[in-house]
Amino acid sequence: MKHRVGIVVFDGMTLLDASGPAEVFHHADPSGEHYDITYVSPAGGTVVASSGMALAGTIAADDIAPVNTVLVAGGGHLAGGPFDAALLAAVERLVDGAQRVTSVCTGAFVLAELGYLDGRRATTHWRHAHVLARLYPRVQVEPDVIHVRDGRYLTSAGISAGIDLALALVEADLGVDTARETARELVMFMQRPGGQTQFSSVLQTPPARAPQLRSLMDAVLAEPAAEHTVATMATMAGVSQRHLHRMFRTELGTSPGRWLEQVRVDVARTLVLDGHTLTRVAQLCGLGSDETLRRAFARHLGTTPSNYRARFSTALDGTFPAKGP
Repeated sequence: MKHRVGIVVFDGMTLLDASGPAEVFHHADPSGEHYDITYVSPAGGTVVASSGMALAGTIAADDIAPVNTVLVAGGGHLAGGPFDAALLAAVERLVDGAQRVTSVCTGAFVLAELGYLDGRRATTHWRHAHVLARLYPRVQVEPDVIHVRDGRYLTSAGISAGIDLALALVEADLGVDTARETARELVMFMQRPGGQTQFSSVLQTPPARAPQLRSLMDAVLAEPAAEHTVATMATMAGVSQRHLHRMFRTELGTSPGRWLEQVRVDVARTLVLDGHTLTRVAQLCGLGSDETLRRAFARHLGTTPSNYRARFSTALDGTFPAKGP
């Protein structure tokens, strides 16, 4: 029996929120043997995305048979409402009886408005996470994950994260090999699991205003495994160590040593998921030894490298029971 996927679309939606997951399902099942994908809108017919592109031939929610998976696309206007009553009614119509209810980006606001996420963990685009948490205090918002599951509800972060969400669903339905092959076909990374942060914590750091600090940071980011210390960084910036500390505290709110370690931990996270030994990871990221690596992971991530690898080594991150090897 085919698995029916209803992708909810509407005027002003972000097109990639719908088309990205649809492409994943299509490439995972090009013959259409497993997935039956339908674009569903409140009234049917043509909807126009925020980019101006039109999607024709959508089916009205009242005219569609029950679906197994509901996927609600996002749109910038959904972050805080007001909500179109017809859109809410369409989603409510589809959710009744569905096995899985998912959303991409601000599609989570629709599920929250309908009360489906009350008492549950959920995520959305990092830019709108604080709004979701403020408007829906009964939702446990996790702003820094790619996707998160709670019961039959699976919400994802912004825009391209819908592709990660769909790969997780494919892995659950058709096995890890199919998901990997699909990711390869789409030129996507399979190693971006649900619990991974939406973006590198180092990339969250605002650009330094001081030119010498900005140049120093660029140099370290380009070669994090080099023999960097606070002393060498001060020399590179042409300032004293004391002044370097003041610059980091003033501009970044941290110390140069702490920032350097965070850079190396971000590199180490990727290396760990790539399957390198811990000794090799420590060498390649500049942390030096297994023990230093473990201590850095504990400080910055609250876990060990081995546990991080075990938890985040597939797209599923425990979201659904995986099939296949």
